[in-house]
Order: sequence, then C-alpha cells, then structure tokens
Amino acid sequence: MSLLDALLILLAGVGAGTINSIVGSGTLITFPTLLFLGYPPLMANVSNNMGLVAGGASASWGYRTELTGHGGTLRKLVPLSLLGAVVGATLLLTLPATAFKTIVPVLIVLALVLVIFGPRLQRAAATRHTDQAAGMPPWRTRALAGGVFVGGVYGGYFGAAQGVLLMGLFSALASEPIQRLTGFKNVLVTIVNTVAAIAFLLFAREHVSWPVVGLVAVGSFIGGLLGAVIGRRLPGVVLRSVIVVVGVLAIIKMVWFA
Repeated sequence: MSLLDALLILLAGVGAGTINSIVGSGTLITFPTLLFLGYPPLMANVSNNMGLVAGGASASWGYRTELTGHGGTLRKLVPLSLLGAVVGATLLLTLPATAFKTIVPVLIVLALVLVIFGPRLQRAAATRHTDQAAGMPPWRTRALAGGVFVGGVYGGYFGAAQGVLLMGLFSALASEPIQRLTGFKNVLVTIVNTVAAIAFLLFAREHVSWPVVGLVAVGSFIGGLLGAVIGRRLPGVVLRSVIVVVGVLAIIKMVWFA
C-alpha cells in the first residue's frame, strides 16, 4: 500500500464516520474508495465493515445525551438487530463471491434512493408527529420490530446506507425527536457492524486486509466524534450529493470496468 493510498483510505474513513454519525451511508464513501484502489469487492466490504465499528462506537458516545433515559427502547431493538446481523453475515459468507458482485450494484442503487428521498420522509414524519399522541399502535410496533430485523440483515450482508434505511423506518413509524432517533440508529448500526466484524474475523480472515481495517477504524473514529459535535451544522444536501456522486461512480466501475 502506497502512502497516497493510505491517506485516501484514512480520509475516506473520516468522511464515512462523520456521515454515519449524522445520516448514515458512510460506506458509500469508503467502499467505492477501496474499489477504486483495486481491492476486490468482498475484501473491501469485509475490511470496511470491520473498520467502521470504531466510528459507530464514537458516534454512539457522541449522542449519549439524546439516549439518556431510553435504555428500555434500546433493549427491545438491540436483539432484533443482533439476530438480523447474524443472518446477513451468514448470507455474505455462504453466497458465492459472484453473487455478491452481482448484488452489490443493486444494493448501492437502493441505498442511493434512500439517501435521496430520506429527508422527504423525515420532514413528512416530523410534521405528522407534531400532532401525534404519545405511544404507538400495535401494528406500528410490529412493523418497526420487523424493519429493525430486516435492517440488521441488510447491514450484516452489505451495510451501505443501513443508517439511512433505519432513519427512514424510524421517521415513518416512531414518534421520538429526530436527534434521538439518530442516537438509536447509531447504536443499532454499531451492533450490526460488530456482529458482522466478529463473523468475518472467525470465518473470513482470508478476506480481511488489516491495514485497511486499521486506517478505516482510525479515520471513522475521528469522524464519528466530528459528526456528533459539528456534523449536524453541515448542509445535508452537500453530504448527500457527495454520497450520490461517489455511489454512482462505484456502480459504473463495478458494472462496466470490473
């Protein structure tokens, strides 16, 4: 690995950690960066997921104030994310690499759609929640639980825009303030990435690039702290535009130049 490559991966980790802390989908920065630097898709995904655990931990810590007094909600959601992550990581490790290479562009397209339309869902949900009574009807509780599980499966398998997927889900079904939902999202995404990282460490060591893991971990840890402190002040449209551009470039590379 050249010094330039290392610097690019480190900076991508900072960007991913910052974006993940705020809105999610930071993988759409680090994953395409690794692809452009020549890493195979499966190695890039595994190493990236492992490295981003550190950023999730720092982002969760940064949102600790919003989570104070809401441990009961997390205790209900965390097991669903855990189970989903195990299923997703198992799918990644058992499906052939060719399947992953085919599926990833589709997942990135889905993630970009969520990135683009996520703010609209959140604004509509925020307006709706203004006049909404406390509590959730049973069907919404079940839908939220199922969505968190599916988000865990998605995150364990790939992970790009997992946070955006969860924020869209929370915004549509939950009645908590957006900042608290962001805190929930950070914890759940970190749980999923940790489970996936353990699975990869046990069963897919041949696909781990430790230099990449270390650089992404350091960068995302810094980015997670930055996102929690100053990231909310950054224009969302700028962050989302960068994600969309990088994601489209990744799709082009994987589909036409792989």
